Amino acid sequence: MTIPIDQHKIDELKETLLLERDALRHRVNENGHFGLAASLRDSTGELSGIDNHPADLGSEMFERGKDIALLEKEAFRLERVEAALERMNTGEYGICAACGKFIPAERLEALPTAIYCIEHEPRQEVSNERPEEEIFLTPPFGRTSLDERDDQNGFDGEDAWQIVESWGTSNGPDMTQSNRAVDYDALFIEADENEGFVEAFESFVATDITGQHVSIVRNRAYRSYMANDEGDHLLEPDEHLNEL
Repeated sequence: MTIPIDQHKIDELKETLLLERDALRHRVNENGHFGLAASLRDSTGELSGIDNHPADLGSEMFERGKDIALLEKEAFRLERVEAALERMNTGEYGICAACGKFIPAERLEALPTAIYCIEHEPRQEVSNERPEEEIFLTPPFGRTSLDERDDQNGFDGEDAWQIVESWGTSNGPDMTQSNRAVDYDALFIEADENEGFVEAFESFVATDITGQHVSIVRNRAYRSYMANDEGDHLLEPDEHLNEL
């Protein structure tokens, strides 16, 4: 059975909380709100940030976001400290706000601002509530890639990304999926995928309008086909092509 914390221990904790309250008030109110009192113009020396590229102010934006986070953290901590001191004045200190049982002295020594016992501490509960945006985006990656479906052979999200990616990204050769990329125009996903034909030889074996006079177009697909010895290898080496 948990026993109530004695008055001597409460006085010790009160002294600790009073010192922390004064320190928090100083940090929150007397230091320019962690730098938020200064304008962005003061920190950058620019008259305006509107005409600059966002990356030009990247460091300043990071610092401003950090200042806001630090201020909110300290302000929240100050609220908890002041609430604990108020409970000491009303005689509610050391009593769980959820079940009404006494909070163990060990827990109060470790966390003087505790409102709940360990069993009813709300922060132990994992919330299943998620933003609506996550529901819309589920699954987050590949939700429009339909290659795995047997009934899909049309244009999908992967094809759309391949088109966009083919115009260039920040990736280098070390980031490509294929180890056969020959230039920076072939670094996108499935860059070696056939376009407009199924089998490689369809892209370099040609005839005239009557279907006669077979000829060979020595393109990249042809050179890759010959180098990899693909298919039945019906094509002859370059020196014998004239015989066709």
